Amino acid sequence: MLNEYRLWTASAGVLTSTALVLSGCALSVDGEATSIYDDPFQVAGLEVTSGPSGARKGVPDANLPVTGTDGGEIDRVVANAVSDIEDYWRSQFPALFQRDFEPVEELISWDPRDLDGPRFCGDSTAELLNAGYCSIDHTIGWDRALLVPEVAEKFGTVAAVFVLAHEYGHAVQTKAGIAVANTGGGDIVREQQADCFAGAFMRHIAEDKSAHFTLSTSEGLNNVLASVVAIGDPDPSDSGNVHGSAFERVTVTQIGFTDGPAACTRIDESEIKSRRADLPQQFTDELDNGELPVTEESIEAFFHSFQQIFDLSDQPELDLTGADLDCSDAAATEPVSYCPATNTIGVDVDLLAERGTPDYSRRRELVQTELTGDYNAYVLLASRYTLALQHARGDNLSSPKTALRAACLSGVITAALSPDNPATLEAGSVWLSPGDLDEAVSGLLTDGLAASDVNGQTVPSGFSRIDAFRTGVLGGEHACEVRYR
Repeated sequence: MLNEYRLWTASAGVLTSTALVLSGCALSVDGEATSIYDDPFQVAGLEVTSGPSGARKGVPDANLPVTGTDGGEIDRVVANAVSDIEDYWRSQFPALFQRDFEPVEELISWDPRDLDGPRFCGDSTAELLNAGYCSIDHTIGWDRALLVPEVAEKFGTVAAVFVLAHEYGHAVQTKAGIAVANTGGGDIVREQQADCFAGAFMRHIAEDKSAHFTLSTSEGLNNVLASVVAIGDPDPSDSGNVHGSAFERVTVTQIGFTDGPAACTRIDESEIKSRRADLPQQFTDELDNGELPVTEESIEAFFHSFQQIFDLSDQPELDLTGADLDCSDAAATEPVSYCPATNTIGVDVDLLAERGTPDYSRRRELVQTELTGDYNAYVLLASRYTLALQHARGDNLSSPKTALRAACLSGVITAALSPDNPATLEAGSVWLSPGDLDEAVSGLLTDGLAASDVNGQTVPSGFSRIDAFRTGVLGGEHACEVRYR
């Protein structure tokens, strides 16, 4: 996240993010953000469901031929996914683009360990660990042996369906004529549009409209988003990373899920720039690994930054002797707690450091199950500070909206720590690096503690937790107050 030599002090100031691109929110003429999806027990207007996610039982398989198939489970799942995706676009495509829908010409499956496997888009599939769309011949292909089965194993069958829905999004772009004409930013626009289209199809499944698959809006949707986080591009300054960061990929997936495919067609270079705003886009130098070990010194530096961002008349005290404050009106929430009675934030430094230590062994995996790093810890510290802010404002500290306000205001803090935001020079003593927001959204999916109330209670939907966080990142403090009041 940041290195020790990058710690500094500056004068006080109050910061509010000015980016206004919020899924599920509208901006009135006076600039006030409003939301139609502010029920903490709903997911973008849908009820939170906890039923099964995956392939429906007893449903006949789709009758779609697959070139190179081994007749196995993965190819069967993918063929069923493509069939359902095509059914979806048969109705959506003409309405959006005023032309007939054209299904892909061929489905191609391969094992990347096979030197004599089928060719895809004119190239050998040997050692090709990927899924893709070929605009040359309007075909879709996938690695049935390594990539797709690993996604399905780690995140569930519907996460693998998401991969195919993303690739079909590229087919839609091509046949609609928007793959070039409406994508001034090049590959990054095409990739984020495709994620958005895939998010729209995930809602189709969640609404129980898919013939072969089901998706719960709690654990099932959480797992899909976790898969999106796992395969984001870690360094947006790398010209080879064209999909966007995990935070960006989740954002556009949620836009598609919330607002439908029409919203995806509006993603262009300027829209992406507005979302990126002042967020960090590159490391400061090649020696910067983006990580600051969690120590008493670093915790105090962050705490100082929080105090500058929110100019409270009664700032909370920081206690580094432990998270159990023997509080009379709140439960202990290891490794960080807030006690309203004494207006104190208690930290178990060792446990918080453990939470914020990167697991580099996982980064060698083909697909990581979660992103770990220092900001997993610091965003949790920020969320407990936001409880002190809510306490100062007289808010209820034990409710689902408390939890979502905590996530949202943590997003405000996160945006305020951007190194490219001029206000940061006035407001803080630490700043972000690329990857920090990715670590935050991964933690919000994993246990949601950074989106919890004073007793550690959170909402069941990881989608809602992340949505609250990015509302704060992109919309600022006022958006949090309006949306979660």
